[in-house]
Amino acid sequence: MGTRWGQNSNLACWFRWAGKHPLRSGQTGVFRRQRPLPGKMKAPMSGTEEFYRIQKLPPYVFAVLNEMRAKARAAQMDVVDLGMGNPDGETPQVIVDKLCEAARNPRNHRYSMSRGIPKLREEICARYKRKYDVDLNSETEAIVTIGAKDALAHLLFATIGPGDIVVSPNPAYPIHQYGVIMAEGHAQLLPMPTADEFLNRLEALYRESPKPPKMLLISFPHNPTTTCVDLPFLTKIVELARKHGTIIVHDFAYADLGFDGYKPPSILQVPGAKDLCVEIFSMSKSYEMAGWRVGYCLGNARIIAALARIKSYLDYGTFQPIQIASIVALRECEADTERICASYQHRRDVLVDGLAKAGWIVEPPKGTMFLWAELPEKFRAMGSLEFAKKLVQDALVVVSPGIGFGPMGEGFVRFALVENEHRIRQATRAIGHFLKTN
Repeated sequence: MGTRWGQNSNLACWFRWAGKHPLRSGQTGVFRRQRPLPGKMKAPMSGTEEFYRIQKLPPYVFAVLNEMRAKARAAQMDVVDLGMGNPDGETPQVIVDKLCEAARNPRNHRYSMSRGIPKLREEICARYKRKYDVDLNSETEAIVTIGAKDALAHLLFATIGPGDIVVSPNPAYPIHQYGVIMAEGHAQLLPMPTADEFLNRLEALYRESPKPPKMLLISFPHNPTTTCVDLPFLTKIVELARKHGTIIVHDFAYADLGFDGYKPPSILQVPGAKDLCVEIFSMSKSYEMAGWRVGYCLGNARIIAALARIKSYLDYGTFQPIQIASIVALRECEADTERICASYQHRRDVLVDGLAKAGWIVEPPKGTMFLWAELPEKFRAMGSLEFAKKLVQDALVVVSPGIGFGPMGEGFVRFALVENEHRIRQATRAIGHFLKTN
């Protein structure tokens, strides 16, 4: 079920933050709180390391690449940044106009509602009905959040405690792993070379584990691997979780980014899914609203109530003019989401074709705003971080090393489709020269 960790130096470094020993062959990855040895005095710590939860977090793998990019740009070098998944497009003008209008009204300058204004909750439920034929109660089965990360982090704090196992695929978006750790849970990582392999490993885990997981934390289309699934796959996941009393959180950030006719399904389309599932949706990618920080959690009323309860102690919701503008986005900008998706698909094609010309053959993704690529064979021994550093140094192209997404991301890099086609072609030409001369 597991994989052999600790043999590669990058993987060993990845675990060093937690003071762990490498897992034995055959084990799955479980992160547990480290307990000091009896009678052993702790060495003095400096900086932020002395803080309890900060000690649980690994070094930021991407920091060295960010520093290299910043130094190169300070030296007037033209760096093409395909690292961070930060959308570069403009928010549709009608949304911006509504924000400006609402911001001029003093009534909108006060605290808003922690769970989101009613009309916005009604509108996201209406979109789910139009797009997925899913019925949701806007009062009990929907909540507005300050982006998807806010939804997930606070949901984990609300529902997960010491001893609770949360299973997720690996590699994974970092908050999927570390959000569990910060909530005092056990993050159990199952390798996902393919969706079917993940499902097989999950079935084996249920058969062999003495304690079933409390939560499955999944995301399709998947970041970083771009794995896409169909509704029958999600149905199997729901049936398996229902049988063992596990709740499901589905991070649906790339709901509208399916290519070549593929339409990502919502897990809430599965009959009875609301009995045990919630889904997190974000305005960031679908509407080019990444900096606006608007997300939603939808589905099981009991889980939504837990999230609403904890958020009521922590925030007063998103700035109300942003919520009002988001209503307009959901009502009037469906054509914009299709245009945005088509733009990402075109960029994907330019990147895949350019890499092929450079001698780096990759599988075109069916969804997300990323491309997940195995390292060219002659560079695999150096590992993803060293490869990414060398790519910045020699080709002036930034990508994300797979090791930054967990131990099972080693051997891959992630490209983000966040530059225009001219810049992507520039990057692939530079990569082609890099591959020929190294």
